[in-house]
Amino acid sequence: MSSSIIGRCHFVADSIEAAGTKRRTTRWRSPRAAVIPSFHLPMRSNEVKNRTFADDIKALRLITAIKTPYLPDGRFDLEAYDTLVNLQIENGTEGVIVGGTTGEGQLMSWDEHIMLIGHTVNCFGGSIKVIGNTGSNSTREAIHATEQGFAVGMHAALHINPYYGKTSLEGLISHFESVLPMGPTIIYNVPSRTGQDIPPRVIQTMAKSPNLAGVKECVGNDRVEQYTSNGIVVWSGNDDECHVSRWDYGATGVISVTSNLVPGLMRELMFGGKNLALNSKLMPLMEWLFHEPNPIALNTALAQLGVVRPVFRLPYVPLTKAKREEFVKIVKEIGRENFIGERDVQVLDDNDFILVGRY
Repeated sequence: MSSSIIGRCHFVADSIEAAGTKRRTTRWRSPRAAVIPSFHLPMRSNEVKNRTFADDIKALRLITAIKTPYLPDGRFDLEAYDTLVNLQIENGTEGVIVGGTTGEGQLMSWDEHIMLIGHTVNCFGGSIKVIGNTGSNSTREAIHATEQGFAVGMHAALHINPYYGKTSLEGLISHFESVLPMGPTIIYNVPSRTGQDIPPRVIQTMAKSPNLAGVKECVGNDRVEQYTSNGIVVWSGNDDECHVSRWDYGATGVISVTSNLVPGLMRELMFGGKNLALNSKLMPLMEWLFHEPNPIALNTALAQLGVVRPVFRLPYVPLTKAKREEFVKIVKEIGRENFIGERDVQVLDDNDFILVGRY
């Protein structure tokens, strides 16, 4: 067997005997990148100290898909962002997804995206695990963003399957194999957004990599159990199912939207044992949050709580006044003290919101 490297791709030529003759076939393999077992240069002490392994990520029970707040001109409001992350830390959240769907990574330039990951690591990386959403429907972009994300210190990457321009199952495997060698990775399966399910065969293939931390699974608890019964770590991607996923189907925890608002109660839900009363108490909030596509309701709620400015990057727009009034009632029923922020919850008028189309 001989190997040659062409650009970023590795091709392996195999000699195969068939029908008394030898023929040569070329099989493509994705390259190793960024983080590999044997370093050709010694690691500096801070690099050794800060290096994260997949097992460090597998242990996380509560991960918040953190919101990205904005200034009136559409730029990041880093002061408000830092407050949000700090409140997560104070209330026992163990990790944050930076620039995910909830954080509106889909509305960011890659420069913004990597900057926010680096900022989060620099400010909070010693207190919370920072998982950067560096996935893309373009393998080239996913490789480049993941290299940059690990270069600025993120502890793990979140990778979605290629969306819109969908590929074959073999294409999915090749896509994930291109990024897994770089460091700890969570694969995110959400067919309602991508239009394509990641089937168990793909995940089982990826599980051979020591860098697969686990799966954020949104298909349902039958799929969760299928993985957990085979030793694959799963985080529920559905807040309304996460309690049952955790305590009845073996999920490690949840990657949550709701924990942006009530991190302490979500921690109790994931750490405190089975608690059907608390789960039922939170259900109206969870249902309200996903009445419209995420993160529309979350953005509206955080503005009503006064912890972020009421600024939306289009195409997201706030919920209707009737739904905002409903949120005020939900807050009072659950207890204002359980929500982040210190101001009284407000309904807000329609003209209080700023919609930014160019930023």
